[in-house]
This record gives sequence, structure tokens and C-alpha cells, in this order.
Amino acid sequence: MEKIHAVCPSCQTVNAVLTERIRQNPVCAKCATSLLPVNPVELTDQTFERFITRSTLPVLVDFWAPWCGPCKMMAPAFSQAAAALQGQVILAKMDTEAQRTVPARFNIQSVPSLVLFRQGRETARTAGAMPAAQIQAWVKGQL
Repeated sequence: MEKIHAVCPSCQTVNAVLTERIRQNPVCAKCATSLLPVNPVELTDQTFERFITRSTLPVLVDFWAPWCGPCKMMAPAFSQAAAALQGQVILAKMDTEAQRTVPARFNIQSVPSLVLFRQGRETARTAGAMPAAQIQAWVKGQL
């Protein structure tokens, strides 16, 4: 039986999940939090590396800022895309004002910027606000 690894968005525990159980809303063995949340996961400089490198599923990170109007406009669409892509891609957000190390490392020059990671590596990037359907289409085009 094939397994994926999913990092708990709450306690950061790496969990092995059978692929046939992905659609059954698996929970963390340590804290019982949903491993495949329907809402974006909030990442910090401290949690980013483990989450990106240890998750088998691709992770799409929205680098945003609280002062950014387009970021605020896109937030509901990003949440809708997270629900629509649940089990295929994990969507996460990183506040570039509160978290400075990771955005600098990835040379984030404009917000919102969407960066897709697979097994710890950046595989695609785009900038600018998008509606949910466009986010989903862009992600699916990258997989």
C-alpha cells in the first residue's frame, strides 16, 4: 500500500497516510488535527522548512502582506482554492511583514506571490491577485 507524508499544520508532526485514506480526512496521530485542511495553513519562518520538505503533497504558498490591497482581495479566493484542492495540494500563507527570513531567501519582490513547492523545491511561481478558479487552473497546470 502506498503512503504519503503529511505534516500536521498544528503540531508539525510528520504523519504517514495511506493514499486510499486521503479522501477520508485523515487526522494527526499526535494531536488529532486534520492533516489536509480545507483552509490555508499559516506558516512561519520556524515552521516553513519542515512543512515544505516533509510533505509529500505539493505545497502552494501565498506570500502576502497585511498592507496589500490585492492580497486582502485574494484571501477569500485562496481559501476557496484550498477547499477545492484539498487532498491534491496543500495551500499555505506566509505574512512577509511578520516573517522575513523565508521571503528573503526566496527573493519575494512583490505580493501577493504564489510559489509552488514539491519535496522542498520551488517548481513554479506567479505574482498578482487571482480568483479561485484561476488559482486552481494555474496549480493544476503545474502538476
